[in-house]
Amino acid sequence: MAKNFSDNFRAAFSGFRETVIFEKSFKIMLVITALVAAAMFYFPTSRLEKIILLLTIFAVLILELINTTVERIMDVIVPEHDNRVRIIKDLMAAIVLLASCGAALVGILVFLPYILNLFAH
Repeated sequence: MAKNFSDNFRAAFSGFRETVIFEKSFKIMLVITALVAAAMFYFPTSRLEKIILLLTIFAVLILELINTTVERIMDVIVPEHDNRVRIIKDLMAAIVLLASCGAALVGILVFLPYILNLFAH
């Protein structure tokens, strides 16, 4: 039987809550998200800068959710230690790391001029 919209929404929030409660790295990413959001409104960022920052933030968070999902699927499929599973998990972590490094570069490119301007006066 097909779920209705509210059931789908409830399931999505349940998955999000599960991630926030049990995934330390996701919690850290949410703290960084809050800091970036605060900086977006503290500094006179342009609409384009806000859009780029938000897209970057959501890309990293989505990739972390995908990483968590793949890790949990692999733990269900292969509960015992398996070097192939470790490699898959390492590859997923590398994807998130690369996206996070890219996000940090975007943050530096956007915020550094504003920060330097604070100290220039």
